[in-house]
Amino acid sequence: MMKTLFLTAILAITIVSCNNKNKETESQTTETSANSNELFSCPMHPEVTGKKGEKCSKCGMELTEPVVQKEVEHNHNESNHSHEDANATSSSAVQNDNASVAATAFSIDEIVVNYLKMKNALTKDDAKGAANAGKALYKTFNSTTTNSMSANQKKEYLDIVDDAKEHAEHIGDNAGKIDHQREHFAILSKDINDLIKMFGTKQKLYQDYCPMYNDGKGAIWISETKEIKNPFYGSQMLTCGSLKKTL
Repeated sequence: MMKTLFLTAILAITIVSCNNKNKETESQTTETSANSNELFSCPMHPEVTGKKGEKCSKCGMELTEPVVQKEVEHNHNESNHSHEDANATSSSAVQNDNASVAATAFSIDEIVVNYLKMKNALTKDDAKGAANAGKALYKTFNSTTTNSMSANQKKEYLDIVDDAKEHAEHIGDNAGKIDHQREHFAILSKDINDLIKMFGTKQKLYQDYCPMYNDGKGAIWISETKEIKNPFYGSQMLTCGSLKKTL
């Protein structure tokens, strides 16, 4: 019986000893594996690196200083670069979109403003005021660019404006001849009406009609108010005419 207990104790001691040895071996293996991947540098020459315990090629000292690994930081920077590139691309796309929007923002509002000044001067029989507005309108026609228009749109616009410029110029050059100004104003009004149909305007406008002008053939004009004030007859028949439609 004593012999059996003795053998059992010896066996237990042996098993525990083996387990401890295996754990120690595992720990050493893990440490060795970790150490094999770790770089060390020379205390005197940090640029010289290698495995721990190796000799420095410059001074012969052992490599004992752990080298800080920058791999994670490098990946982080790469990620930042990717985000920066993406942001730059996004910003560029927004700028292109904005440029595209700006290129399509053609407006005839300034043309309409000068036309209305001319119309209002004629309703007051003010030939000089009409001439000044005619000169301003002619200048506006010459300064307006067509870069944002399509080829077809540009052709149609220029066809209308080439005619309108001629009439604006005549009105501007004939401050003492209001009847002559009104003749050109009747044709100019058709051109302005066509431009409004093409491009629209932010301002609410009305097309009015005088049935008596041009020996009863009639003529239209554009107004910013519903109230009829006839530019073809002025004070003679200021309220002659009717509102034809809203533009």
